[in-house]
Amino acid sequence: MPHDERHGARQPHRFDPARAAKLDDPARLEWVPPQEVLRLLDAPEAGLVVDFGAGTGMYAAALARLRPDLRVLALDEQQPMLERLAARAANEGLANLEPTAPDALEEVRGRVDRVLALNVLHELGDDALAALVALLRPDGAALVIDWNAAVERPAGPRREHVYAPSEARERLARVGVPTSADAAFPFHHAFLVRPPV
Repeated sequence: MPHDERHGARQPHRFDPARAAKLDDPARLEWVPPQEVLRLLDAPEAGLVVDFGAGTGMYAAALARLRPDLRVLALDEQQPMLERLAARAANEGLANLEPTAPDALEEVRGRVDRVLALNVLHELGDDALAALVALLRPDGAALVIDWNAAVERPAGPRREHVYAPSEARERLARVGVPTSADAAFPFHHAFLVRPPV
C-alpha cells in the first residue's frame, strides 16, 4: 500500500494556489496580529525562524519587517506560492525573507530557533508535523496557530476540516509533541510546543 503523506491531516486536500488572494485578506492581520505572533514566538536576537506553510507570505513578511534581525525562511511546498513569496520579498525589500522549498530544509534541520505554523495544522500530515519539530534546536519552540472549530468564524475552512483546541492538543500529543503553553485569538487557537527531550 502506498505511503499517504497526508495521513493525519483533517482537511482532505491541499490549499489551492488559485485561491491565494484569500490569504492576503487584511482582516487576517486583525484576527491574528503579527505583533502578538512575535510576542508569543519570543524569537532570540538574530534568530532563525521558519514560517512553515507560508502561503503568500503575509505573515513571513510581517515578521521580517518587524524584526529585521531575524532570518525568516518562508517555506511552502507549492511552486506558485514560492513565486509569490519571492515577488513579495523583492517588492518589499526584505533581504531577511527567504522563500524556501522543502528540499532546502535539510541544511537547517535541528538548527531553527522558532517555527511558526499558522493555519496549517489541519493540512499537515503526521510526517510533516514530525518534520516541523525536527527543524528545532533542542531549546527551540514552534508556535502552532490554527482555525478554531469550536467558535463561529467569518472565514476559514469548514468546521469539520479543523480542530477544536482540545482536539488540536490531542493531535499534537499523538505525534509526540506535547503542548507547553496555549493562547487564544477570536477565531484561532494557539499552542507553543517544544521538541521532545
